[in-house]
Amino acid sequence: MHDALTDGRAIRLFNVIDDFNREALTIEVDFSLPAQRVIRSLNQLIEYRGKPNQIRCDNGPEYISNDLKDWATKQGIVIEYIEPGNPQQNAYVERFNKTVRYDWLNQELFDSLDQVRQQAEA
Repeated sequence: MHDALTDGRAIRLFNVIDDFNREALTIEVDFSLPAQRVIRSLNQLIEYRGKPNQIRCDNGPEYISNDLKDWATKQGIVIEYIEPGNPQQNAYVERFNKTVRYDWLNQELFDSLDQVRQQAEA
C-alpha cells in the first residue's frame, strides 16, 4: 500500500496476512520497501511464527525481484503470484488493505513515519 505524510512525502506499507486465520501478522512502514526490506521483514516473521509453505503476493517490483525468488527457494517456500488484474485471488489481503485505508489511513494525518508505525503496532 501507499500513502503520504502531511508534508507530501510518499510512504509505503507492507501488510502480511495469515491466509488461514486472517490474522494481520505485520505492517512494515517506510519511505521505500525494496525486496531486501521485504526479506528482512519475512525473516523476522519466520523467527516469530515459523516458516510458511507458500506466500501469495501480487506482481509488485519488490515481489518479482530475483532477490526474493532466490530467498524463497533457499527457504523452501513457494511464491504464488496472483494473475495481474485479479486482486480477488488475494482477497483477504485486499479486504484488509481496504480496512486499513478507510478505517485508519484516511482518518488520520501523519507527520512522521514514527506516528504511522506506532499506530500500526497499536
